[in-house]
Amino acid sequence: MTDTESGSLLGPEFDMPVPAVAPSAPAYRVLARKYRPGSFETLLGQEAMVRTLANAIARNRLAQAWLLTGVRGVGKTSTARIIAKALNCTGVDGNGGPTISPCGVCDNCVAIAAGRHIDVIEMDAASNTGVDDVREIIEAVRYASVSARYKIYIVDEVHMLSKNAFNALLKTLEEPPPHVKFIFATTEVQKLPVTVLSRCQRFDLRRVPAETLARHFAEICEAEAVTAEPEALALIAQASEGSVRDGLSVLDQAIAHSGGAVTAQGIREMLGLADRGAVRRLLGLVLAGDAAAALAAVTEQYDLGLDPEMLVRELLELVHSITRAKLAPNKDPALSAEERETLADWAARLSFPALHRLWQLLLKGLAEVQAAPVPLQAAEMALLRIIHASSLPDPADLLKRLTEGGTLPGIAPRSASGGSDGPTAIAAPASALREPPPPATREAPPQAMHEAPRPVIRDTAPAAATAVASLPPMAPPPVDDAPSLAPVPQSYAELVELFRARTEPRLAHVLSDEVRLVELAPPSLVLASDSRHSREQLALIGRRLSEWTGIDWRVQAASAGGGPTLRETELADEAARLAAARQDPVVQVLFEVFPAAELSSVSPLAPERSQHAQSR
Repeated sequence: MTDTESGSLLGPEFDMPVPAVAPSAPAYRVLARKYRPGSFETLLGQEAMVRTLANAIARNRLAQAWLLTGVRGVGKTSTARIIAKALNCTGVDGNGGPTISPCGVCDNCVAIAAGRHIDVIEMDAASNTGVDDVREIIEAVRYASVSARYKIYIVDEVHMLSKNAFNALLKTLEEPPPHVKFIFATTEVQKLPVTVLSRCQRFDLRRVPAETLARHFAEICEAEAVTAEPEALALIAQASEGSVRDGLSVLDQAIAHSGGAVTAQGIREMLGLADRGAVRRLLGLVLAGDAAAALAAVTEQYDLGLDPEMLVRELLELVHSITRAKLAPNKDPALSAEERETLADWAARLSFPALHRLWQLLLKGLAEVQAAPVPLQAAEMALLRIIHASSLPDPADLLKRLTEGGTLPGIAPRSASGGSDGPTAIAAPASALREPPPPATREAPPQAMHEAPRPVIRDTAPAAATAVASLPPMAPPPVDDAPSLAPVPQSYAELVELFRARTEPRLAHVLSDEVRLVELAPPSLVLASDSRHSREQLALIGRRLSEWTGIDWRVQAASAGGGPTLRETELADEAARLAAARQDPVVQVLFEVFPAAELSSVSPLAPERSQHAQSR
């Protein structure tokens, strides 16, 4: 036997041992696929849908089509596969029927879970949008299923189908063969034609609560032998915004980022979230009016890599949390005991007007940061605007001081000679949001974010102690060509007066002198009119009321009924006043003294004079 015959081309002295090939490790599956729910028991946060489907299967009331809608990652495709398994499960012994708890071990369940069942067809409407793709479905539904009880078509992102494709599917969708079921999934249900919606049973899958997600992530970490801080899991749950898939993707990234020990600090660094303590200290500096320290704090966070937009968002979230703590405190698992105590303290000190002003100013600042060419500069200017706005007087206090004849906060009163007793001044920025300590105990403001002052919040700004700037002249208010909305009239007289005030004399005359009121229940008005008044005229009255009040009015015409017209009522009241005046003893004495006198009219008394006369 030659070397060639023995398999060695180089001779026996060059024979090398062949190393044993190690078996390849199983391919890694991301957590979103590895822990995809396979039954209704493992589906998170969709109890209402599960109960409806369970009753439908138990009573054999199965629809021909289901529509699953919801935001990304809440389990639409997974639910469709679970429904397919529930309808086609044959049980462990092979004799079972449709069930809400598929066994997961029969041939149909295993094939459907693996995505290779010949009778469960999954179609991506984003890549099969045309009428030809739908025509294939229409042709295929005529044939019976091969091995399953039902032939099921799962169409994902169904809103991507074209208009012609929807129209071609309508007849088959309404009256499919008994062995065919359709399951549609979409994130944009508003794009579906109403003709499709009316042929499907619709299930709106809800966002999964953050608490449920945090518990689910903790179970996965335990199964994966990964340690994770509860605060870190709560941050991931909040960042996922109710989406299970988004949360699992972030958790997968966090495990790789941390090397197996997920911490809250690591999550903040990975997601670019601000340190909660730093955000609280920054808000404290803003409320205290310390502009220099606040700008230094913003620069410090920016140098650490925090995006200015995210910083403003964190401030908005903090203001929202303070407002919630003031109204309806909830136990957020992402908050520590120290944070809850701080929020409760701020909620007790900050008033609702102050919180609303903070929210509006931060919201405006967020829009400016998003549109600015340099976001850092826009964020700094937004915080400086808040500090400056704290020196402005509260509108209620301003009105009170004006009506009481007092002086405005921060403006020196004028002397009797017409000049001011001192230079015109405005208050320091921190005066409206900080209670200044006595001179003997006042300390320098902190220049860093390590020790933020605890502000004592007041709704109104105190008088200024020092003139820091001249008050600029107030610009005239902008002229608005469009009239402001009028209050909704509560009486018929107010309604007619609204037409007179809006310079509609013809319509005002019709309402006061020609038609009779049957019913006034804003925004409904029923008038009794004759043939002189057309429907177009009544419709014009409704349109004018809708334009002036901002609500949709309905003006209807009645052929009969109603009381006297407004003019008839005014004439009757005037006649009654004349009759009552003639019976007055003083008037009778005047007629005796002046026999040729006439009583032409009587003006109605003002309410306060009428009450005084009645008391006498």
